Amino acid sequence: MRHLPLFGREGRHDHGEGRHGGGCGGGRRQRFFGHGELRLVVLDILSRNASHGYELIKEIENLTQGNYSPSPGVIYPTLDLLQDQGLITIHEEDGGRKKIAITAEGANVLTENKDVLDQVQAKLKLRMVGHELRKDPQMKRALENFKAVLNLKVNQSEISEAQLKKIVGVIDRAALEISQLD
Repeated sequence: MRHLPLFGREGRHDHGEGRHGGGCGGGRRQRFFGHGELRLVVLDILSRNASHGYELIKEIENLTQGNYSPSPGVIYPTLDLLQDQGLITIHEEDGGRKKIAITAEGANVLTENKDVLDQVQAKLKLRMVGHELRKDPQMKRALENFKAVLNLKVNQSEISEAQLKKIVGVIDRAALEISQLD
């Protein structure tokens, strides 16, 4: 099985963040796709039909139920890299639009990496469940309540070492209990 450098770290071409990256407030956004995963998703979309850049962006947005939309600054360098690797072709149509299609080599790479694609798709499904769960009114209320109580306890008054140890213990026990749910 031959693997092209589809999943290596190729610097500027290896993007995965977007406007709807689902990150935390105030910090760096979490990558929606891991290294090389966006390229594999693009090849998969193109294996079903040729497309245009804008259509690829919309298809990825649909796949992620609107939680991630790659910007043109992410999608076009990704397409350039795939073209440089001979995995796609880009042909200008009448009117200046560019039609993107997978090559036989791209189809081979997709087949060779089917297990990786399956893992990416499974991870996407789980992330969508998580996004939906965080929208649930009861879950939102519980998370907001937790944040508010923690904020009041930790940020509004001095706490002793013993109190801090108890708070950390409560959080650790809750995390353990949640992780052990069936």
